[in-house]
Amino acid sequence: MRISKSFIPTLKEVPADAVIPSHILMLRSGMIRMLSAGIYSFLPLGYKVIKKISEIINEEMTAIGGQEFHLPALNPREIWDETGRIEDFGDTMFHLKNRDYVLAPTHEEVMTFHAKGAMKSYKDMPQIWYQIQTKFRNEARPRSGIIRGRQFLMKDAYSFDSSWEGLDESYTKHYQAYQNIFDRCGIKYFVVGASSGAMGGSKSEEFMVKSDAGEDTVAYCNSCGYAANVEVAQSVVEPNERSSESKEVYEISTPNIHSIDELCEFLKIDERETAKSRVYIFDEKPILVLMSGNDEVNGTKLESILGGEVRPAHPEELVEITGAEAGSIGPIGFKERILADNRLKDGNNLYSGANKTDYHIGGIDLKRDVEKIEYFDLRTIESGEECARCGEPLDVFKAIELGHIFKLGTKYSEAMGATFLNENGKANPIIMGSYGIGVDRVLACFIEQNYDEKGILWKGPLKPFDIQLLGLNMKKEIVINESNEVYELLKSEGYDVLFDDRRDAQAGFKFNDAELIGIPLQVIIGEKNVKEGLIEIKNRITGERLIIGKHLLLDQLKEIG
Repeated sequence: MRISKSFIPTLKEVPADAVIPSHILMLRSGMIRMLSAGIYSFLPLGYKVIKKISEIINEEMTAIGGQEFHLPALNPREIWDETGRIEDFGDTMFHLKNRDYVLAPTHEEVMTFHAKGAMKSYKDMPQIWYQIQTKFRNEARPRSGIIRGRQFLMKDAYSFDSSWEGLDESYTKHYQAYQNIFDRCGIKYFVVGASSGAMGGSKSEEFMVKSDAGEDTVAYCNSCGYAANVEVAQSVVEPNERSSESKEVYEISTPNIHSIDELCEFLKIDERETAKSRVYIFDEKPILVLMSGNDEVNGTKLESILGGEVRPAHPEELVEITGAEAGSIGPIGFKERILADNRLKDGNNLYSGANKTDYHIGGIDLKRDVEKIEYFDLRTIESGEECARCGEPLDVFKAIELGHIFKLGTKYSEAMGATFLNENGKANPIIMGSYGIGVDRVLACFIEQNYDEKGILWKGPLKPFDIQLLGLNMKKEIVINESNEVYELLKSEGYDVLFDDRRDAQAGFKFNDAELIGIPLQVIIGEKNVKEGLIEIKNRITGERLIIGKHLLLDQLKEIG
């Protein structure tokens, strides 16, 4: 492809709205352009790589028996009402003005709709259906370029089985296919246990890339390899010690004390002596959650325990429910359900709010003073805590989710009436799995892991071209003729070549663009070398340069690989 006849609008300056490397480099190298916040156009260079990623995905999905669909992004609202996910997605789902249609953020409902009635017998399964399709999510704060956008390209696959053992097999097939896909794309990744979130289901794992640009936080053990999203991660944290003797409950005036740190400073106590209170609303009823000191409530763990969505109580609700403002709430006298983190189990001589603004209570014994308290793992773990598997310190860091696989079970088939007849002629709901890959994210994550101060470092099957041919001083007839001859030679040998044939561009400008775009091999045609029958090859990744006889070019390229 000749650059003079192509649209690759490179930029010298870093765009003001770009922060992370992949976003900066994709804009500067002319791969993407922003149309609106969270909405990007893929230009020819970027779309070429997207198609390479999609081809790898198609090959690996076909290898496990996947059949490709192309489903409408425009969905009738009614099929989403059947599963209740209109409410689950809330404001992140795009609704059309007449409210009868939505733009699909995923396609479980549509796939189940097509399976319903079509898979009438256990003999019709197993099936694996997939597509690579544009999805829409109304992100409140789109960021990090194509990593967190409002419109994105996703590979979503769905398995349909007649038994739970069959689901296990389908899940394992997808797990291996995902490993193959990410390995072939040259991505360094790891796998973590995760929450299924709005998708529902049982077993769930995420394929993640470590990155400060990530929207997820994960816990990872460098010793044994334990990895989990902090939404579900567990660590070894010993319960606070119970004192041998319990004090009597007493009230303390604590004016203008609103946080655990302020309370500890005021009373000259350790935070482990406190029970922080948080009020949540579940199923329209208040629930009090107690945490030790500054430990934070893990919302996903809480929702998993309760079996549904929760929200923090609003300030005006706190006064109505407890009689006190935030910072003065506690378990004594609280009439509704009380949950506490395991660190507080049977704790005594604790300080918490008095359910009376600007007052706290000391001497609380949870065994003695709080009836029907329930204990669970409710904490968000922190870096340095012991791994639950091997006892070594855990590392907690940001990561980007590349892919996510779920065992959906019968959540969607039951909701939508998708049943089949088993061997005994009995109707059962189809057993499903769901498996997604962010195609855009594969591209962004590759760049996040492969760049230097000059630009992108392409390698492997995702490279947009095999060779970048640079003709220096293309106003000279001798350079024009030689460059065109080498271009045709390389194409005839099957190389995909990006030829910088611009006549008005200076050599320095061409070199900068070549480094920015990052094609792994550069073949450079200069007037002096042409006169001497020589040609230059540069390895973009290593920086190594070779000047060889022109007749050795093809042999040298084959040797380099």
